[in-house]
Amino acid sequence: MNKLSILSKLLDPVGALLTPEVAQRIASYQADAETQSQLDQFAAKANEGLLTDAERREYEQYISAIDLITVLQIKARTVLKNHHASV
Repeated sequence: MNKLSILSKLLDPVGALLTPEVAQRIASYQADAETQSQLDQFAAKANEGLLTDAERREYEQYISAIDLITVLQIKARTVLKNHHASV
């Protein structure tokens, strides 16, 4: 089982708690400009093989957080899809 599958399984109960309003906010969440800029810089350096060890650790932490947010957004979109289908 890969990391995203495990996160999805663990977060199933959280998805079941989402109201349509909260689901909409989660589904539309985006990183702020400063964070996105930092991620873009890390990604560029990673693609060139230029990350320091400290940068690589920080970038991996961002990626782990992004994985969590992505799974929550998938669950939120499912809630919204099911809500719209029932309305």
